[in-house]
Amino acid sequence: MTVRPLPESSPAAQGVDAAGVHALLDALEAAPGVAPHSLMILRHDHVVAAGWWAPYTPDRPQLLYSISKSFTGTAAGLARAEGLIDLDAPVISYFPEFEAEITDPRSRATLVRHVASMATGHTADTFDRAHALDPGDLARGLLLVPPERDPGTVFAYNNPATFALAAIVQRVTGQLLTDYLRPRLFEPLGITGATWLHDRAGRELGFSGLHATTDAVARLGQLYLRHGRWEGRQVLPEEWVAEATRTHIATAPGLRDEEREDWDRGYGFQFWKSRHGYRGDGAYGQFCLVLPEHDAVVAITSETEGMQTVLDAVWEHLLPAFWPAPLPGREEADTALRERLARLALPAAPGKPAPPEDAGAWTGAVFTPYEGTCAAAPGLSEAELTADADGWTLTLTEDGHRLPLRFGPDDWTVTGEPLPVAVSGGWTDAGTLTLDVAVLETPHRLEIACSLPGRTFAARWRTFPLHPGPLRKRRAPRPSA
Repeated sequence: MTVRPLPESSPAAQGVDAAGVHALLDALEAAPGVAPHSLMILRHDHVVAAGWWAPYTPDRPQLLYSISKSFTGTAAGLARAEGLIDLDAPVISYFPEFEAEITDPRSRATLVRHVASMATGHTADTFDRAHALDPGDLARGLLLVPPERDPGTVFAYNNPATFALAAIVQRVTGQLLTDYLRPRLFEPLGITGATWLHDRAGRELGFSGLHATTDAVARLGQLYLRHGRWEGRQVLPEEWVAEATRTHIATAPGLRDEEREDWDRGYGFQFWKSRHGYRGDGAYGQFCLVLPEHDAVVAITSETEGMQTVLDAVWEHLLPAFWPAPLPGREEADTALRERLARLALPAAPGKPAPPEDAGAWTGAVFTPYEGTCAAAPGLSEAELTADADGWTLTLTEDGHRLPLRFGPDDWTVTGEPLPVAVSGGWTDAGTLTLDVAVLETPHRLEIACSLPGRTFAARWRTFPLHPGPLRKRRAPRPSA
């Protein structure tokens, strides 16, 4: 498939003041606990600003967490347009094998539109309860958890609800989500390489687990901004876009308007309403912001637990930069912004590239987990340090598998196999080696500290991964044939 790049333009030509983009970059880079990975801004159908903080790059997919839900909702909209899904049909009608055991009247009354809008009648996420009832099928687990309220009356962000929606799509189409979406969404929009995590039965998760590029996120937002049209073709029904992006259920009905933050504005079909426009978002700072009032889309990937901080920065700094007409005489400012975007980089971890004292004491040193176990990755049993002419390698052993982490004098040393990582850091004193390991196809970074006196190491995640599994599996799944 030949992929056409999104049209590009200078910010000023599309009525965007470069100073506002600079201010947004400044805010993201200065915010405590925010590590930005990428930013794309589209205005009037053109990319006016795009940048990736090294070691992240435009072509590398990243785990999008719950932006996955917006792609799942899109799949549901396409299946509905093909007559395969009825929003007003009971969820149980798509799973007749569960018919005899689902006896709770509220579970039986839960409709497809209720799982699409997080309005199943449950008052909290059912993941743990549903998983406990059926670890192999969250759709069955969801239906076995009796809702506390009538479906359609209360909001609860509920991952098994989206799983059930995804399971319905996969059942009625007879395809995985990615296979179903490829000719209907991915190929028309020029999205390549998108892959999804699976459950035990081989179904794609739907509620999370999609790995895709920032460009893919921006293209989805642009499709919705244009009411489902792409290059003159109606890819997604306009009626679905309107339904998916309006409020179906209040998310914080007791708050006054001035008290509401961006998760308190209502929920559509797998999209959140925002203070400005609407959005898909994912844990730790993944965003697809659609701003119809500004004719703009903003795609962001990052690592942070302060997601509201990222949104606040966009609202405060970027929105005032949108003007209704082109801005003449801004060529110098636009050039300066473009040059800044090209050299974005995350700061490397501190440390000397070689031991400050006896290097021989470190060469070949073997470390075991501090206090016997590594909570961040229980399968890690050993770390061995070796040297060659190009630098050093710390090789982790996890469940018998070896994972080499190369690092050297450069700020970030990137390796692609067996796990895409970028490593920075070095010796912080004569007895301590500290490394920062960016797991490049996720939002996450692992910090490792090796102590020479104790021959021990410790590892901790800066943000803890939400999907289970060993370290070596934290990468995008291989595309299906």
